[in-house]
Amino acid sequence: MYIKICCISSIEEAILAISYGASAIGLVSEMPSGPGVIEDELIFKISKFAMGKADTFLLTSKQSSSEIIYQLSKCKTTTVQIVDELVDGTYQDIRDGIENIRIIQVVHVSDDRSVEYAILVAQSGVDGLLLDSGSPVSKKKELGGTGRTHNWILSQEIVEKVKIPVYLAGGLNSDNVCDAIQIVKPYGVDICSGVRTNHKLDEQKLKSFVHNVSKCKY
Repeated sequence: MYIKICCISSIEEAILAISYGASAIGLVSEMPSGPGVIEDELIFKISKFAMGKADTFLLTSKQSSSEIIYQLSKCKTTTVQIVDELVDGTYQDIRDGIENIRIIQVVHVSDDRSVEYAILVAQSGVDGLLLDSGSPVSKKKELGGTGRTHNWILSQEIVEKVKIPVYLAGGLNSDNVCDAIQIVKPYGVDICSGVRTNHKLDEQKLKSFVHNVSKCKY
């Protein structure tokens, strides 16, 4: 199971996450709300350190392909996680602008419309979907890091209907991750607040989460 530890805020946290077998680390750039935001300069430093050790995800709330390309050119991550809807430009524009970039589009799962949107996006040239519990239509957008779960049955339906990797996020922790995996059957899992105490990466929570993921079968 692919494990992404998100909201990494320092090289020290990256070392800890990677030491416990993280497949990827998530690096959060400017957001309208939510935890873990760091400057692009620090994202670059952590990404450079992690090169060859784990995949690096730039979480961006930008909705323009040209802005995303510019940000990626500074941050140098292996993957971009687009947490809001791309409204200006295309995924192909991003591929043309950044060599060998992997593109993951977030789908905030709320109702049947989320399933329809996920199917549409999966056919638009992205490398994967990440299912989360945000609310991009709220007065103050929530684009991740909410600590809330969503309806995993809808997420299961998305996994069954698309042909690209699907990552599951949203309120996961060591206690519920196996249930989530058995229901949704995702390609990977993604966690932020569930492995943190007072906004710091908690080694015991991280160890427990990774252990429970590794022993979960479906």
